[in-house]
Amino acid sequence: MTPRDMVLTRQGLRFMGRMWPCTIGKGGIRAEKREGDGGTPVGVHRIVGLLYRPDRMARPTDWAVPIRPGDLWSDDPTHEDYNLMVRAPYPYSHEILRRGDRLYDLVIITDWNWPRAEKGGGSAIFLHRWRRPGYPTEGCVAFRPDHLHRIAGLIRHGTRLIVPEALT
Repeated sequence: MTPRDMVLTRQGLRFMGRMWPCTIGKGGIRAEKREGDGGTPVGVHRIVGLLYRPDRMARPTDWAVPIRPGDLWSDDPTHEDYNLMVRAPYPYSHEILRRGDRLYDLVIITDWNWPRAEKGGGSAIFLHRWRRPGYPTEGCVAFRPDHLHRIAGLIRHGTRLIVPEALT
């Protein structure tokens, strides 16, 4: 591990000398992740991107990419674009990135099952805003909005999310 690693623990996410409260997937920690199981996958996941809503906030870092109307994330394991950002119109199963709620106003993207996705291995493990404390996600790791913004500002090249198997 390095000082730049984010480590998921039973108490929260340990990163940059502090503990950040967070929620995980409703399926718990999974060593064998599958599409739709609601699990947060065990492993060492590199941070590969940062998306934000420019109509709701200023650019949080110089490497953040705006979420535009029509931006989607494919979660259809039968399609060649599985686990990739796609654009509307997209007739296959997907998540809308420019949501009406605020969950995806700021999204930190991990390399889970990316860039060459194993079909059915689970799509998009993001770090994003939580609905409320303790409310589980579909497999992502979620934070208080102000904490998520601070975490995004602390991420550097080489930052990883580590989800230990010991948490299963």
